Amino acid sequence: MSIGGSIVLEDVGSGLSVPADLLDRITQANLNDWRCEWLPAMQSLVRGMRAAGADPSNLPQTEHWDWEQKTRRVQGLLAFQSFAVMAQGKTQGLMRVELNHTGRMAVQVGKPLVYVEYLEVAPWNRGACADQRFRGVGTALMTAAVDLSLAEGFGGRTALHSLPQAESYYRDVCGMTDLGPDKNYDDLRYFEMTVQQAAKFIS
Repeated sequence: MSIGGSIVLEDVGSGLSVPADLLDRITQANLNDWRCEWLPAMQSLVRGMRAAGADPSNLPQTEHWDWEQKTRRVQGLLAFQSFAVMAQGKTQGLMRVELNHTGRMAVQVGKPLVYVEYLEVAPWNRGACADQRFRGVGTALMTAAVDLSLAEGFGGRTALHSLPQAESYYRDVCGMTDLGPDKNYDDLRYFEMTVQQAAKFIS
């Protein structure tokens, strides 16, 4: 199922809208950006935070993620789909989702949903970055996950396990239901979005 097209991000410095593209798969060009642009920027961000005396718990929790490996591992498997956000010629965000999960909440237990395995914005788009460039990348990717759920006939149902630093975003911004720590998944908190919550989120 193809989900993609033109979207808009916010330039943090100017507050102006910036045209961007949502790609319905992670391409080799995106992976090249990750390796050549994201990795050095992440290392610089972490060095700067450490030099400023940042608490270790505040350092980026996706620092160890390897998108080349994550993409290669599921290449050609129909149960997985990936997305990328492009703006000003660079990859601004990446996401991988899985389509063979089912709900846990009472209102949708056993019903199919889109499970967001990994979602990451470029280091320069993080709130921790002093010169944050774009806002709205993560929301664009979450919207793509909900749109895919709708296109697949899942009603917008989505789910994910959140890293601690992103919990408030999924709970307060996306409006997902927090089902608490999952002892079978490194005690990461598990979130689900119902049909009603999905409709409110994309509205």
